[in-house]
Amino acid sequence: MTLRSVLRSGRVCVSGSRCGCVAGCPGNHGSCRCLVASERQVFVMQLKHLRTLLSPQDGAAKVTCMAWSQNNAKFAVCTVDRVVLLYDEHGERRDKFSTKPADMKYGRKSYMVKGMAFSPDSTKIAIGQTDNIIYVYKIGEDWGDKKVICNKFIQTSAVTCLQWPAEYIIVFGLAEGKVRLANTKTNKSSTVYGTDSYVVSLTTNCSGKGILSGHADGTIVRYFFDDEGSGESQGKLVNHPCPPYALAWATNSIVAAGCDRRIVAYGKEGHVLQTFDYSRDPQEREFTTAAASPGGQSVVLGSYDRLRVLNWSPRRSIWEEAKPKEIANLYTVTALAWKRDGSRLCAGTLCGGVEQFDCCLRRSIYKNKFELTYVGPSQVIVKNLSSGTRVVLKSHYGYEVEEVKILGKERYLVAHTSDTLLLGDLNTNRLSEVAWQGSGGNEKYFFENENVCMIFNAGELTLVEYGSNDTLGSVRTEFMNPHLISVRINERRQRGMEDNKKLAYLVDIKTIAIVDLIGGYNIGTISHESRVDWLELNETGHKLLFRDRKLRLHLYDIESCAKTMILNFCSYVQWVPGSDVLVAQNRNSLCVWYNIEAPERVTTSSIRGDVVGLERGGGKTEVMVTEGVTTVAYTLDEGLIEFGTAIDDGNYSRATAFLETLEMTPETEAMWKTLSKLALEARQLHIAERCFSALGHVAKARFLHETNEIADQVSREYGGEGTDFYQVRARLAMLEKNYKLAEMIFLEENAVEEAMDMYQELHRWDECIAVAQAKGHPALEKLRRGYYQWLMDTQQEERAGELQESQGDGLAAISLYLKAGLPAKAARLVLAQEELLANTELAGDLFEKIRNPQRALECYCKGSAFMKAVELARLAFPVEVVRLEEAWGDHLVQQKQLDAAINHYIEARCSIKAVDAALGARQWKKAVYILDLQDQSIASKYYPRVAQHYAALQEYEIAEELYIKGDRTKDAIDMYTQAGRWEQAHKLAMKCMRPEDVSVLYITQAQEMEKQGKYREAERLYVTVEEPDLAITMFKKHKLYDDMIRLVGKHHPDLLGDTHLHLGKELEAEGRLQEAEYHYLEAQEWKATVNMYRSNGLWEEAYRVAKAHGGANAHKHVAYLWAKSLGGESAVRLLNKLGLLEAAIDHAADNCSFEFAFELSRLALKHKTPEIHLRYAMYLEDEGKFEEAEAEFIRAGKPKEAVLMFVHNQDWEAAQRVAEAHDPDSVAEVLVGQARGALEEKDFQKAEGLLLRAQRPGLALNYYKEAGLWSDALRICKDYVPGQLEALQEEYEREATKKGARGVEGLVDQARQWEQSGEYSRAVDCYLKVRDSGSSSLVEKCWMKAAELAIKFLPPQRSLEVVRAVGPQLIGIGKHSAAAELYLNLDLVKEAIDAFIEGEEWNKAKRVAKELDPRYEDYVDQHYKEFLKNQGKVDSLVGVDVVAALDLYVEQGQWDKCIETATKQNYKILHKYVALYATHLIREGGYRQALALYVQHGAPANPQNFNIYKRIFTDMVSSPETNSAEAYHNWADLRDVLFNLCENLVKSSEANSPAHEEFETMLLIAHYYATRSAAQSVKQLETVAARLSVSLLRHTQLLPADKAFYEAGIAAKAVGWENMAFIFLNRFLDLTDAIEEGTLDALDHSDFQDTDIPFEVPLPAKQHIPEAQREEVRDWVLTVSMDQRLEQVLPRDERGAYEASLVAASTGVRALPCLITGYPILRNKIEFKRPGKAANKDNWNKFLMAIKTSHSPVCQDVLKFISQWCGGLPSTSFSFQ
Repeated sequence: MTLRSVLRSGRVCVSGSRCGCVAGCPGNHGSCRCLVASERQVFVMQLKHLRTLLSPQDGAAKVTCMAWSQNNAKFAVCTVDRVVLLYDEHGERRDKFSTKPADMKYGRKSYMVKGMAFSPDSTKIAIGQTDNIIYVYKIGEDWGDKKVICNKFIQTSAVTCLQWPAEYIIVFGLAEGKVRLANTKTNKSSTVYGTDSYVVSLTTNCSGKGILSGHADGTIVRYFFDDEGSGESQGKLVNHPCPPYALAWATNSIVAAGCDRRIVAYGKEGHVLQTFDYSRDPQEREFTTAAASPGGQSVVLGSYDRLRVLNWSPRRSIWEEAKPKEIANLYTVTALAWKRDGSRLCAGTLCGGVEQFDCCLRRSIYKNKFELTYVGPSQVIVKNLSSGTRVVLKSHYGYEVEEVKILGKERYLVAHTSDTLLLGDLNTNRLSEVAWQGSGGNEKYFFENENVCMIFNAGELTLVEYGSNDTLGSVRTEFMNPHLISVRINERRQRGMEDNKKLAYLVDIKTIAIVDLIGGYNIGTISHESRVDWLELNETGHKLLFRDRKLRLHLYDIESCAKTMILNFCSYVQWVPGSDVLVAQNRNSLCVWYNIEAPERVTTSSIRGDVVGLERGGGKTEVMVTEGVTTVAYTLDEGLIEFGTAIDDGNYSRATAFLETLEMTPETEAMWKTLSKLALEARQLHIAERCFSALGHVAKARFLHETNEIADQVSREYGGEGTDFYQVRARLAMLEKNYKLAEMIFLEENAVEEAMDMYQELHRWDECIAVAQAKGHPALEKLRRGYYQWLMDTQQEERAGELQESQGDGLAAISLYLKAGLPAKAARLVLAQEELLANTELAGDLFEKIRNPQRALECYCKGSAFMKAVELARLAFPVEVVRLEEAWGDHLVQQKQLDAAINHYIEARCSIKAVDAALGARQWKKAVYILDLQDQSIASKYYPRVAQHYAALQEYEIAEELYIKGDRTKDAIDMYTQAGRWEQAHKLAMKCMRPEDVSVLYITQAQEMEKQGKYREAERLYVTVEEPDLAITMFKKHKLYDDMIRLVGKHHPDLLGDTHLHLGKELEAEGRLQEAEYHYLEAQEWKATVNMYRSNGLWEEAYRVAKAHGGANAHKHVAYLWAKSLGGESAVRLLNKLGLLEAAIDHAADNCSFEFAFELSRLALKHKTPEIHLRYAMYLEDEGKFEEAEAEFIRAGKPKEAVLMFVHNQDWEAAQRVAEAHDPDSVAEVLVGQARGALEEKDFQKAEGLLLRAQRPGLALNYYKEAGLWSDALRICKDYVPGQLEALQEEYEREATKKGARGVEGLVDQARQWEQSGEYSRAVDCYLKVRDSGSSSLVEKCWMKAAELAIKFLPPQRSLEVVRAVGPQLIGIGKHSAAAELYLNLDLVKEAIDAFIEGEEWNKAKRVAKELDPRYEDYVDQHYKEFLKNQGKVDSLVGVDVVAALDLYVEQGQWDKCIETATKQNYKILHKYVALYATHLIREGGYRQALALYVQHGAPANPQNFNIYKRIFTDMVSSPETNSAEAYHNWADLRDVLFNLCENLVKSSEANSPAHEEFETMLLIAHYYATRSAAQSVKQLETVAARLSVSLLRHTQLLPADKAFYEAGIAAKAVGWENMAFIFLNRFLDLTDAIEEGTLDALDHSDFQDTDIPFEVPLPAKQHIPEAQREEVRDWVLTVSMDQRLEQVLPRDERGAYEASLVAASTGVRALPCLITGYPILRNKIEFKRPGKAANKDNWNKFLMAIKTSHSPVCQDVLKFISQWCGGLPSTSFSFQ
């Protein structure tokens, strides 16, 4: 589409649009769908000026660079004076320092500062300077700290920009085009990548893991240190139209701008996303700098007097421009710096001013305590208004933060984004972001744990650790109480354990699960028999405490899976913070477990109140107890707590710190001793030294102090643990008096003298000499002399004599023995010397002959006759053979017979000596053989010596193998290196050396080769260590370009083209144009070749290259430029010669060089002149020069184009003038265009006149129709287009139909006419068009008529369509029968049935279904049921669907009808509705009616009914006024129902189940209650009733305890059992108090010890006895207790047990209860047929007697039930005996 056609179409946006929308936007803001921002509220970044940090000067004094520190506390500005000013976060200037030049000889003004950045820890500043250097200044953490240069990096060209993205890494750009990296740790710099263009800008992404560089040629290059999994490409990303001085890397795109006054946003792979074009804005100038917000959601660009702000819209994925910040006299913005938290932006200007702006999208106040500042869609600053502290909440994924809440005592942050959840701790500044799908805000948060947030949602518990961006774990649980969940996250570090994260929670009410959150697996499951109401892990996560509903406290060891109950009646429990000490309360006892590993060892003390908490601090731990209105503190043993915990955790430093706070006591001394022992075992020597110092063990402390100094020195020099040094290990062995171990350690390290010094210091001369002798130490004789002298000095003559004797000096020994007073010893020696004065070998033979082998062996050894000695030893002393072989070998060595000694050493198993002998004898192969059989630790010392021998023989492979065996691979590498075998050396080096060291070694050698001119060898070395770049550089340096290209093609094929291009530029600069041409063409850069020849005036060469390599039109363009440079006739001749004259004229016109085009056409091709005039005219039209364009169009012979130009611009007069003068055929088009304008202005008369003048009446007709002016349309049609009059009238009729009743009548008349004329199809259509006209009869007639005609006259398919259309319409007006008849005419049976159903004509529907299609009978019946159901006609429904009728009765509350109807059905249906009715009655409080229901219909053993039976029982026993004779029938009904149920249970699958046993117990209770009511009706059975009330107390776990004790007490009192009455009623009063307090913890069970009355009973929810009766009881009990006439003891029987207890406490024997009284049967037992049922004979006879005398029907009923229950009665005879 040409520019002119775009303008004619009404669109004005060119190349990317002014509005900044995506490509293709028309630019018209009214019609641009992507700029309708008013549809929703959009928050945009607002810049608000805060203050001027640095006032501007009058002239140019630009701010060169600025930077904010990472911790937001410091802001640095560098001015043109090269001085760095430091400001605090509030904008106050606090410090400054001057920079320095690289070389002072050039002066202080010889450079500019171009880049500045803070280190990640905010303690250093890097300064990049134009004098080719970077300085790193250490500025410290505090203001005023001394500024010190800690690094400097000298470069080869000026530093132009600088960033510090990560620790130790500074990235900077150079004027020569390189981007380099400086490492502050190694103080070295290296090239990241190189270009040939000046680096104008440098920026990083939000994470600092990637960099962007902008270059003077418009290139933008991207490089990643870590692409973080994005997969984005590296290298040249885009070629910007101008140098991108303003460059910013935002989250979703890259924004670049420069001197062309256009802002371009590029996508992740370099494609253009948006363009903001200000090139036509006269107020805008070039963009100089840009900065992206820390969150990457906004970008600010600086230009002249203006800051432009772009905001990223996540919803629309485009950049939106905010209102620019315009500041007069600001001048050019030269630097921008955004504070790391996004809240402040600073701008530096050309005049040296620094302005600070506040940045935010919006700001709000939360609960008048916190300020929320949204500095970006994904970043919020939360400020505490009272303390001033701030936290930066940021979505790392760039999601928009939707809502921020501050919960958990205003400490914790909770915020939502679309896909994540952000959490944070304001106190510790730990923030987390986890993936989270929105759930409608139904999450519940718990912040009880300071390390982890617990989130409940839809039955799932999720744990998020503050500071971690992953969920810690997630489990399913329905229990949201924090007391039922325990999380421990590294709360107490233990020795040897890195991470410790565990969770305990309830799976169900009786099951606890324990999860290891690091591994995500279950480490324990506890199934408990009772409901758990509290649980907690200890701080190390190894122990779990939990308490159940029965107040029993359990301890669970997770490692051993052992569960232990450690306390009953536990009302309080807590771990002591920072320890594994446990505190709990049991009634009036405080229980403390100082060692939880031994739970049986508990420290107990009495308290007189309730524990309310623990307080730990100030070196003590206190348990707070409320005693009345005061709070008392009980102090725990802090030593046991703190010291024990530290020892358990292996934290000896903590133990030391604690002990240092205590005074020295026997207990403290014992702790110091324990700690010293453990510290030594753990080799924590400094702590052990401190322990011995505290204990006063000066010697040990001093010894350890010296040892520590050795260890510390070793650690400093060599790194690692100094305690592993051999001297330290030996000294520790000496400390433990294990001198042999110390000796072994010294000798292993060949520290012989140190071992000898140890023994000398200890005066253990024998061991010292033995060591010296074993190692052949040269000082052996000196040692012996010293030892002898010491013995003499200490007057140990006997020991000295033995020493001399052992050394063979008999005379000296005899003298010493005599001096010591030992003449017998001297005489023995004399005798011995006399026998051995002769030849010792002969003496040996003599001793052997006289069978004295011991002396013989000694003589042989003394005479060195080892052959005989060995032979003798083999026979007499086999154990000595090995020693003798070794001695033989030693003798041979002394005789220099090393070859012979080898075998003897082997026989003696002295491998080391054998190896030494072999090496001494130069038996190398034998030495290797022996070493191969030895342990590696021994052999490794000798292999290198053998290897050196083979290396000298140039047997390198064998030498290499030996070096490796000796763990001396480095020596093998050196061997190969010296021999020039680089491949073998490299192969070996890669196995044992660090790659860096290998590289350094080879590179150094290669450089030597290069100096010697051995370039091929140097290349081979460089390539070997994978450094082909160095080889390439070498060849380039020596201008061996062919080799250079060969290597680049082999190792960097992707850079081959760039290399050719680079070489081409260098050769061009040197004037070697032919060679440059070759490289340019190899780089496929023919344009560069052409430009090179053009710039040198070699047009023929340029034309040749363009024609050969530039495609079809390139040579034409070169020829054109060549001709243009010549001009005139010369140009024409050249172009004619090349045959390109006409093409050159076209090219000139295309490039708007009209003068040159006219010149060429004038000189050579005059017929092209009109075409050039036409092109020139179109160019003038585009430029808006319409009058000049008109003249050119006419000169080109194209007047119609001039007419169209004026029409497009609505200049009608000019258009008509040109048309009339030059193109009469266009006059009509001008008139039509003018008419369209008149129509848009609603001037119909003018438009009609114009159209008629243009002879276009048809257009006038259409315009009148569209405007609804039918009269005018008809008039025009009649006058000018009569042929269309009939069609127009039909159209007019259709429109009239839409206009009400009048229109309907017209339709009916028209339809009748069609019908009369036989046009039945059209007649039907007309009838069907009739709609509601106020007369339903007319409508019905029309529709019926249409159907009738369709059926009679139209094809079947058409008639079917008509009937299907008419039927629903008839049904809609209530004519169901008519519709059904129509359907039946066409055999549409189902549709007819549906019509009858909708009209509720059920008989007709059934008849049609039955007669015409029986398949639909069920269909009709189903709808009929639903109809009856919806209408509530239940009686009719019964005959159709009984279950539906019953459900309807239930819904209507007609229970009697429901049960009556259900009774007639089967047993299962009956009891379903009986259960529903019973449930309804129970909810209404009618348990008696529910009971009567089951009396009437029986109690089936359905498990789903069990809760109903239990509820009836519970309501009955809790009901008042049931303790009377009148209540018998209620109790009898309950008893009978439960008996029926139990009988049914026996026959069911629930037999003998827990539920069965529970109902058997309920049956027994109901029997007791019924029997009690019966006995209350007969005076003589009064004691029976009392006993039954007492017996019921053993079942108070199922009965209301207060009611049961009250009834038992009143009954006992009535029959005169005052002791029992007092105890029971006293218990009753305790229970009433407990009910009011809400806990049974205060109950005293001492009165009921050794009884079967349960202690742990459910606490009644309410008082069952009225207040008046309670007061009567309270008065009676008080009166009796004041009298002190009663003994508060329950009566006992012959067992010594409580008389009503079934179990004898002393024996544990359980008696059967009596059926009549419930008391235990001890004698006179009457047994019934049913096992386990019996009665006391006396009570039985008494009951029978009462029946005979009173004829009580209720008692007879009891007897009848017992007979039924127990399988019959015993003999009716009874006795009074």
